[in-house]
Amino acid sequence: MSNPLLNLTGLPPFASILPEHVEPAVDTLLAENRTRIAQLLSAHETYTWDNLIAPLEELDDRLSRAWSPVSHLNAVMNSEPLRAAYNACLPKLSDYATEFGQNAQLYQAWQSIAAGAEYARLDGAQKKVIDNALRDFRLSGVALPPAQQERYKAIQQELSALTAKFEENVLDATQGWTRQVTDEAELEGLPESARALARQTAQQAGQTGWRLTLDYPLYAPVMKYAASAALRRELYTAYMTRASDQGPHAGRWDNQPLMEQLLALRHELARLLGYANYAERSLAKKMAQSTQQVLDFLNDLARRSRPMAQRELDELKHFAREHFAAQELEAWDISYYSEKLRVHRYALSQEDLRPYFPLPRVLTGMFEIVHRLYGLSVAEVKNIETWHPDVRFFEIRDAGNEPRGRFYLDAYARTHKRGGAWMDECIARKRTPGGVQTPVAYLTCNFSAPVGAQPDVQGRTNVAGGRMPGATSLLTHDEVLTLFHEFGHGLHHMLTRVDQLAVSGINGVAWDAVELPSQFMENWCWEREALDLISGHYQTGEQLPQALLDKMLAAKNFQSGMQMVRQLEFSLFDFRLHLEYDPARGPRIRELLREVRDAVAVIQPPGFERFANNFTHIFAGGYSAGYYSYKWAEVLSSDAFEKFEERGIFDHATGQQFLHSILEQGGTRDAMELFIEFRGREPRIDALLRHCGIAA
Repeated sequence: MSNPLLNLTGLPPFASILPEHVEPAVDTLLAENRTRIAQLLSAHETYTWDNLIAPLEELDDRLSRAWSPVSHLNAVMNSEPLRAAYNACLPKLSDYATEFGQNAQLYQAWQSIAAGAEYARLDGAQKKVIDNALRDFRLSGVALPPAQQERYKAIQQELSALTAKFEENVLDATQGWTRQVTDEAELEGLPESARALARQTAQQAGQTGWRLTLDYPLYAPVMKYAASAALRRELYTAYMTRASDQGPHAGRWDNQPLMEQLLALRHELARLLGYANYAERSLAKKMAQSTQQVLDFLNDLARRSRPMAQRELDELKHFAREHFAAQELEAWDISYYSEKLRVHRYALSQEDLRPYFPLPRVLTGMFEIVHRLYGLSVAEVKNIETWHPDVRFFEIRDAGNEPRGRFYLDAYARTHKRGGAWMDECIARKRTPGGVQTPVAYLTCNFSAPVGAQPDVQGRTNVAGGRMPGATSLLTHDEVLTLFHEFGHGLHHMLTRVDQLAVSGINGVAWDAVELPSQFMENWCWEREALDLISGHYQTGEQLPQALLDKMLAAKNFQSGMQMVRQLEFSLFDFRLHLEYDPARGPRIRELLREVRDAVAVIQPPGFERFANNFTHIFAGGYSAGYYSYKWAEVLSSDAFEKFEERGIFDHATGQQFLHSILEQGGTRDAMELFIEFRGREPRIDALLRHCGIAA
């Protein structure tokens, strides 16, 4: 029986991929790659792009195309057999990557190309591939003595296994807590959309009443709307103690030992490579020039925004005391009373906006925005094999009808799917003998799925609770922002014009610049002209009324100071955790988090809170010593959008400039150079402060 993961030429055959295919396919591909690399090195005395680098790119692409659907399925359709197969392959892939990076003969071959006459004749993208590769060889320990190379290899193996286990623990802890509600009085305050989802979740589990879980579409409404402080506390406790020594499952999936091991190993890895700490090592592939520059950037933002955050918290406490006789605000009260204050001040709730953002209308409008900016058309393609009935597939074409990219959209939260939202590569663009390989992306969100008692697009309901044909998901404006954010990442991946795999799309882009296209896209969600395209009442088709938009804009920067310092708390905690690690003292995770909160935060959570234990971004998601990238890139995205504010948000010439300077260039040039090409100067922080309502 053939293995569907071998020799993939088209889209992944998801229905045919079984857990038992995974390890044999990876074993075969790695063995064939090792043999081929040895052949390439022995076949030539003089190395060139065509006889070494291009064939190596083919090997990379074949392995990536087999592993991509496996990794994706592990995130969106997790099961014990698939998890076991996935984990069995991680050390093998880690070994292979380390062997490649420490192959001295291969390194010398790349060096010879860089030093040879051919280098001058290569284009900019090819030169960048070579420059990046030589840097990555050094970062892989190619120059280390053999004993240290072995230690590097062992560390990489351990890190791979630990990050996977960390994420598994968070997923298991999230899925491991549920709460059946049989008395609807407990749900007082929850909007009907949340009650309907809880009711459907109970029915799907074979229960009566309502079922609460820690999936965000159910957790967030409880924290924001539930009148019962006891219920809010119960969910807050379960959510904020996931994978820790506290809470309802104390010790069952505790990530504390994993976090300590991860930090120790990262520090040791950095020291092996000659860096003082892992934060320094992290910056080797980022825009920021030094650890001090990052700290100065974050502390400057904190200095500007903390006074505003403190005023906002004081206002919230005063409001809760005056209107609800709440003498003290606990952590599980903040969202609840903040929503009350928002409604009191602006007569606006996120729930008021849901009817105007049915997902089909938002998608149609989002695609029209991209058409106006970049001259692209997006259309759904039917009868494409996917991993779940809810998944849809789309194709992007340019004005010449050339396919530029394709993507899967997996929009809804469900059991066995990782929380959050993300974009990932399915297929990357590269040049092939038959032409250009069209890039394909996965866009993954966790919105509330259409529920049976919720009206469909014609306003009909199905009181039996099953999902109806035509039923649609109604998004909050926050969820619309999330969709635009991930689509921005997807455009960066799909619209590249670069044919070299290693610098195509988001590949090779500095990590602290990779959030520029995603955060940039969010800006259109606040503009009248764009909102007319993405909004339409699910029953009447009416666009978002001006009165509601006025309230939205008035409330846009509601508690933006508190939101800013919360992000700075995460960023400083992450960066200092990796910068200040001392083997003699250990990671001091909770102590350091407390220090950071004392310095920048205005809200101090209860002692049992274990946020760090489920901070997957930095312990499992590639943002270690890099979470600051969100704020760093927000400076870039705000400044970039300011050019559209100056010239018109649908100014075609400016859209084409952004397309050509940022989205199409991939990682072929330094991020700062590309930004200057678009903006005409280096970025300034003023636009970010203005967009956030923080005085410059």
